[in-house]
Amino acid sequence: MSQFQLNGLTVQVDVDDDTPLLWAIRDNVGLKGTKFGCGIGLCGACTVHLNGRAIRSCITPVGAVAGQTVTTIEGLDPAGQHPLQVAWVAAQAPQCGYCQPGQIMQAATLLEDYPNPTDAEINAVMAGSLCRCMAYARIRKAIKLAAAQMQGEPQA
Repeated sequence: MSQFQLNGLTVQVDVDDDTPLLWAIRDNVGLKGTKFGCGIGLCGACTVHLNGRAIRSCITPVGAVAGQTVTTIEGLDPAGQHPLQVAWVAAQAPQCGYCQPGQIMQAATLLEDYPNPTDAEINAVMAGSLCRCMAYARIRKAIKLAAAQMQGEPQA
């Protein structure tokens, strides 16, 4: 049995400590926003935050998060009004949408580290988050829109 904070609530999951966090979130807690992609931490579809930092939940064992804070896309802003979520819609970033929760969670960490990111910084941090639909230009636009909103700049 592992216990951790998930989106502000204490949860207990009755799984082996080596169970990937992804499956505990999806199958045991029932939050489906975090997606399975590659299963080896290379695509980013399963990205969540652990203590505020982006991690790949498909390769993170539940035992490693005991007593810590995990945030999924559902917890980023339960009303879907985080600046990144709003910008994603405004920029029409998603095409199929499958990778978008992981993209947004990775972008949230990016904006913590680089509040006004350059294209090079966006490319470097987002490089491990793959999009089959190739929506990278719209994703970059959404990140820049969110950064501007978070800095209080007027929207174009």
